[in-house]
Amino acid sequence: MELNILHLYPDLMNLYGEYANLAVLRRHLGVMGVQTAVETAAPEDTPDFRTADMIYMGAGTERRQKAALTALTPYASEVKAAAERGAVLLFTGNAMALLGASVTDAAGKVWPGLGLAEYTTVETEKRVPVDVIAAPALWDAPAVGFMNKCSTTEGIISPLFNSLELGFGNEAEHGPEGYVSGNVFATHMTGPVLVKNPAFTDLVIRRLFALRGWDAPEALPVLPHEQEAYAVTLRELRTRVQ
Repeated sequence: MELNILHLYPDLMNLYGEYANLAVLRRHLGVMGVQTAVETAAPEDTPDFRTADMIYMGAGTERRQKAALTALTPYASEVKAAAERGAVLLFTGNAMALLGASVTDAAGKVWPGLGLAEYTTVETEKRVPVDVIAAPALWDAPAVGFMNKCSTTEGIISPLFNSLELGFGNEAEHGPEGYVSGNVFATHMTGPVLVKNPAFTDLVIRRLFALRGWDAPEALPVLPHEQEAYAVTLRELRTRVQ
């Protein structure tokens, strides 16, 4: 069994060690006997979206985010086609904004998004670096992570997280956060988010197996210490909201 992962612009969009999302995913898949071929795409490349089972982009600075958007915009139809055939898309940090209808920067310039969703993002002068505890829409365990955002996002009717126990949501503190539609997942949470949240990793794996028509085991593998690390993080963050 083999999966193809397309990692978009890792040199531009790799704040907070976001590459580790794919590293931990590959470790889980390897334990299950699944090989993963990762294609990394630079802005000057022509990515092959047709064969990608998963497409990933991490977080970057606001300037690099616009560079990534500029590079990816010519391939908007290919990204949409990949999503429509069921490929798993995961965009973390401010890469989330690229999937929407537009991004308005702090100077007021409007950048058209890829248009996979109708939401719009507006950058502000206020930066919010904050730890996060979130209530997921698709799995039971609280999610933990970090975000460092200077924007609000409006128009999302299907958030990835229903509410935040700690942190700033799409539009307001404690509000819904992120976006999900089918196998398209987006969140401002970094951390990296899959490393910190084994349940999210399991969800991604199950979606990848379903895409390929493979039978996933009822209980997925657990890497050493990952559940313990998750429990410690959640316990420590909850001391801040008591």
